[in-house]
Amino acid sequence: MSQIEELKKKIPTHITVLGGGSWATALVKILSENQVKIKWWIRRKTDVDFIRKYNHNPSYLTDVAINPRKVKTYHKMSDALHGVEYIILAVPAAFIPSTLKDLNKKHFEGKKVVSAIKGMIPEENMLVTDWIEREFNLPLGQTCVIAGPCHAEEVALEKQSYLTIASPNLALAQSFSNLLNSRFLQSHAIEDLYGVEYCAVIKNIIAMACGITRGLGFGDNFQAVLVSNAMQEIKLFLDAVDPETNRDLNSSGYLGDLLVTAYSQFSRNRTFGNMIGRGYSVKSAQIEMNMIAEGYYAVRSIYHISRQHKIQLPIIEAVYAIVYEKANPQLEMNKLKGFLK
Repeated sequence: MSQIEELKKKIPTHITVLGGGSWATALVKILSENQVKIKWWIRRKTDVDFIRKYNHNPSYLTDVAINPRKVKTYHKMSDALHGVEYIILAVPAAFIPSTLKDLNKKHFEGKKVVSAIKGMIPEENMLVTDWIEREFNLPLGQTCVIAGPCHAEEVALEKQSYLTIASPNLALAQSFSNLLNSRFLQSHAIEDLYGVEYCAVIKNIIAMACGITRGLGFGDNFQAVLVSNAMQEIKLFLDAVDPETNRDLNSSGYLGDLLVTAYSQFSRNRTFGNMIGRGYSVKSAQIEMNMIAEGYYAVRSIYHISRQHKIQLPIIEAVYAIVYEKANPQLEMNKLKGFLK
């Protein structure tokens, strides 16, 4: 290795993480394993002050120790964005417009943006990367997304995990992927930005469907059929909105992410669906969870996009009918039985 390469290895990469939830906390932990300096912006000042004093997030993943030598917390966003190379977005998609409302394209000049959000901008039915490109004039080649079967709770426990980093700029995806690799996490880079991003959105809807069926008393057999049919719906959707011949939907960034979200006890979308299946209203389930289930917002976006492309997605349509049209969950799932194979 040359002296220049050795020097680069010793110089820390400066990164901003926006968001104070469990996934943001997990990403801070992952990145802290490597040669980085992190500016962590959190909306609640009380949480910022608590982390500065005790080196733990008081609200999420409270057992994760925050390394004060590598991580500094901020309440003022402009301070958190100054002098960094990467900006990681880790707030719910529905809150992205309000969170970034005071920023302009100058805040993003010369920076790379990483979306760790598995959702869509609800009112516009837009992927987060497309919205960032439009609002801040940031080329897609300066953006990437994080996907893969990697629950924040298992990261906190340092369970072996895997991530997929996708960007049309493969060199960018690889560079960011290198910042994530650690003793308990492996990541790899691919170019399929839209495929990975849409799949990460849709798998949350499928997890809601799985939760609904569990709440209604359906068993493992039905869920296995539901998930296998869901992969067919994902392929149908992606072939319509972003056809790509080299896309491997069986890899961990697609199928793996779907499986862990559909089956895991840590899946908030599955939990949300389970409550709906047990008779909770959408509002009461949201209040009791006290966390955002991205699938709730995403199903409306994916439903309307599928209508525009004139494709039928029975699972998506069933979840949409239940959560937005107040259809009876049992009747909708009984109806869905006829479409599954």
